[in-house]
Amino acid sequence: MASVDLRKLTKRYGALAVVDDVSLTIAHGSLVCLLGPSGCGKTTTLRLIAGFVEPTEGDILVGDRVVSSPQRSLPPERRNMSMIFQSYALWPHMTVAENIVYGLKLRKTDAATTQRKLEAILATTRLAPLAGRYPGELSGGQQQRVALARALIVEPETLLLDEPLSNLDANLREEMRFEIRRLHDEYRYTTIYVTHDQSEAMTTADVICVMNAGKIEQAGSPEDIYDRPNSEFVARFIGMSNVVRGKTLTEGRVDFSGVPLRVTNASAGMGGDIAVSIRQHNIRLMAKEPADNDNVVPATVVRQVFLGSSRDYLVEVADGTQLRVVTPSGDAVAPGSKVWLHMPHDCCRALAG
Repeated sequence: MASVDLRKLTKRYGALAVVDDVSLTIAHGSLVCLLGPSGCGKTTTLRLIAGFVEPTEGDILVGDRVVSSPQRSLPPERRNMSMIFQSYALWPHMTVAENIVYGLKLRKTDAATTQRKLEAILATTRLAPLAGRYPGELSGGQQQRVALARALIVEPETLLLDEPLSNLDANLREEMRFEIRRLHDEYRYTTIYVTHDQSEAMTTADVICVMNAGKIEQAGSPEDIYDRPNSEFVARFIGMSNVVRGKTLTEGRVDFSGVPLRVTNASAGMGGDIAVSIRQHNIRLMAKEPADNDNVVPATVVRQVFLGSSRDYLVEVADGTQLRVVTPSGDAVAPGSKVWLHMPHDCCRALAG
C-alpha cells in the first residue's frame, strides 16, 4: 500500500480548467470518495491518477514516487493500480475464475501462486460457487463482484473505482455499497472512488471530497461533510439542506424574516447579507405558538405529503422564503394553516460566501 499525493493538479482543455489546482493527500489504506455533480472534474481527476490523461500542471506522487508531472508521466501499466469502470469489462468467453486470474497470467505468475490467490479471493468475495460460470450467466451484482475480485487479486498499491455501481438497480446498488466497504476493510488498499451518489459516498468512504467546478469544495469525514458544511454548494448537494438568507445583527445572530436567529459558525468577518443552512429534519414544526419563542419563526403550510414513516412539508415564512420540513408521520397539518418553526441554534450553520 502507498499514499497518493496530488499537488496543485490542473488539467486544462484550452482556456477551460476541468481540474483546477487540486491538492489532496490520501493516506495509505484509506478509502476516499470524490463526490460531485456531472462536470465537476471528479472523473478527470481519477483518470489523471490512473495515467490515462496527462496533467497541464502539478504532480501526482504514489508513496515517494512521482508518477505524473507535466514533464514526465508513467504509463498506466507501470503505476501498479487497478481500475474498475462503470462497465464491468468482463471477457464473455471466460469463466468467472478465468476472468479473475487474467491479470496474474499477464504478469506470468506461477500456477501454484495463481491457484492460491484465486481460492482466497473467491472465498472473500463469496464467488466460489460461481467460479465455473460465464459473465452472461451472472446478475449485475455478481458481475460487479467479479470485477472487484479481478482488480484486487493483483494486489495493487492503489484501487480506482469510476462510478462502479451506476449500472445496477437501486436494491443491488445498496447491497454493493456495503460489499465494497467490506472488501476494503478486508484488504485495506488505498482506494479512490468516484461517484455522484451521496449515499454511496456516505456508506463507503473514510473521507469525502466534494468537488465543484474543478476544485475540492470541502474534504472531511462523512459526519463532517453532512453536519458541518462550509459552503452553500456543499450544504445543498449533501442532504438537500435548506439555505436561507438574512442580515447579520451581531456575531452569532442573524435577522431572518424579522426574527433574530441565533446561528453557529458565524465569525466576526461575516457581515451584511449571510446564508444559513439547516437540515429539513432538524426543524420542529408546531401547530401552536410556543411560550418560548427563541429561534422560532412563524410560517404557513404550503403543502404536505405523507411518506409513510414521515411527512414532508413545504412552508413559507413572512418574507416569502420557502423551507422543506420533514417530521414524523403523526397528525397532518393542512395547507394554509399557520405554524411555528423551531430552528435550534446549533443546527443553524452560517456559511462562507
